[in-house]
Amino acid sequence: MEMQNTIPKPVWWTGTIVKSLLCLFMAFDALMKIIKHPSAVEGSVQMGLPESSIPFLGVYLLLATALYIYPKTVMLGMLLLAAWLGAAAGIMYRDGIAGHPYIFPIVFAVLIVIVEFLRNGRIRTMVPFTK
Repeated sequence: MEMQNTIPKPVWWTGTIVKSLLCLFMAFDALMKIIKHPSAVEGSVQMGLPESSIPFLGVYLLLATALYIYPKTVMLGMLLLAAWLGAAAGIMYRDGIAGHPYIFPIVFAVLIVIVEFLRNGRIRTMVPFTK
């Protein structure tokens, strides 16, 4: 948020709204895994993950999301979420489920990086798309 004055307000607000929606989804998914909701357990077991690992995965996802929300650790959170989503895409691709569901985590990972590009001046300086 410290770089908001160098980023146009509509761009910053667009990034903030999309980031909020992404974080809500990730936090909801993490909580469903932590409480071992039947649908979360069923989906994870279908992918070949042991049921005993589901709460740990939920804690990892919740921690990564919290790090992504906190401005001082946004880069670490972004990397941990990208790793999570990359692993999810790999597991889904390996299982060969019809309908290409592995595209969903890839789109989420790309959105996370785009959102930080829209909101964060430090990332804009690291990846300069303009002169």
